[in-house]
Amino acid sequence: MSKQTPKKIAIVGSGLVGTLLGIYLKKRGHTVHVYDRSPDIRKINFSGRSINLVLSDRGLKALRDVGLDQEVLSIGIPVEKRAIHTEKDTVNEQFYGKDGEVIYSLSRGLLNKKMVDLAEEAGVVFFFEEKVWDVDLTTATISIGDSEKGEWTTHDYDITFGADGAFSRIRHKMQRQSMFNYSQEFLNVGYKELNIPANSDGTHKLDKNSLHIWPRGNFMLMALANLDGSFTCTLFMPHDGENSFESIKSKEQLVNFFASHFPDTKEVIPNLVEDFFKNPTSYLVTMKCFPWTFSDKVALIGDACHAIVPFYGHGMNAGFEDITVLEEMFKKYGDDWANLLNDYENSRKPNADAIAELSYRNFMEMSSKTADANFLLQKKIEKWFSDKHPQLWVPLYSRVTFSHQPYSEALAIGDRQNEIMQEVLKMENINQNWNSKTVENKIIELLKNKY
Repeated sequence: MSKQTPKKIAIVGSGLVGTLLGIYLKKRGHTVHVYDRSPDIRKINFSGRSINLVLSDRGLKALRDVGLDQEVLSIGIPVEKRAIHTEKDTVNEQFYGKDGEVIYSLSRGLLNKKMVDLAEEAGVVFFFEEKVWDVDLTTATISIGDSEKGEWTTHDYDITFGADGAFSRIRHKMQRQSMFNYSQEFLNVGYKELNIPANSDGTHKLDKNSLHIWPRGNFMLMALANLDGSFTCTLFMPHDGENSFESIKSKEQLVNFFASHFPDTKEVIPNLVEDFFKNPTSYLVTMKCFPWTFSDKVALIGDACHAIVPFYGHGMNAGFEDITVLEEMFKKYGDDWANLLNDYENSRKPNADAIAELSYRNFMEMSSKTADANFLLQKKIEKWFSDKHPQLWVPLYSRVTFSHQPYSEALAIGDRQNEIMQEVLKMENINQNWNSKTVENKIIELLKNKY
């Protein structure tokens, strides 16, 4: 890596993006200090409010570029397909990509601990249980104290990065400028963590190489495997109304609800009642803002500037791709931090908005459409056509997950592909003739007109 003139850089937030950014900056010769208001994650028991992460090509590239991909893959489980558990006790399988294309299931706690270890090994210095309340946008100086109203001490830096998540303090300061746009939108759907333990011999109770989904319209259950034989399950449901978290108040209501909607989980979730009432109900938010930077002094990265809902599994991958783009700017601009940061935010903003939209739509797809016959037929036709004509048709999921094509381009092409498929699905006897020459020619003709 070409070095830059060494700077003293603060990163607020020791999550996945903050730690990886620290490694990149350290490798470029900078002094890097990471601050986090929480205790050292390596010393606490991490559980109760997590959704397993999935790592795909974009995130892997950022890790590979600093030689950490194998370290991280060693704690991941390859996932090659969706296993859709219908209400009729059958399981439909949908492979994600072509032969060998997989995503990786990772425990958030396990990965975060590993990333802090790797960053420390690289020479990044961590300050845990240090609350950053303020940043001076013109000097990058941060203010730390026990409480917002108490005494603060200041620490001077050349540049400060806010990697402190959806409710970022660094962004909070930037929001007070004029011409700063900001929006947050909560889904009326929350989530709760449940657990499928391992069998007594340590094996998995379900196929470990599948993302398991129980789609039920406006609510769903999903499960991803862990290394220890267990699965982290996530129940997504509206906060209120019928079939909601609010509507389940007693053990009896909960047991009846699962018996009615997820009968095949009875044998695999033995601690259902305890987990449900012990674990918190968490919220899902999409947060957008702009600008992400202030001159050559302060920049936001990851969820601090583009928090998304988790239904495409791209929160971490998008945050890691921010770092890939930042690294491209380092190579392009060297010490010109003002232009470097300006180009970074302008390059990333449309793509962050696109993955936010894709993630929101994927909730609709996973919770209701995966059980819909027309949708399943559409996916079958798309796979058949793309296998025959890989140069003409790359499915949207593959563009997002198994390529580095900008998210905004993937979204636009995906929309056009969907328009084509809606016309194809109207063809006569499409259920019987879906893989016929007529359908193939129709798609080719529509592609010529749409692109």
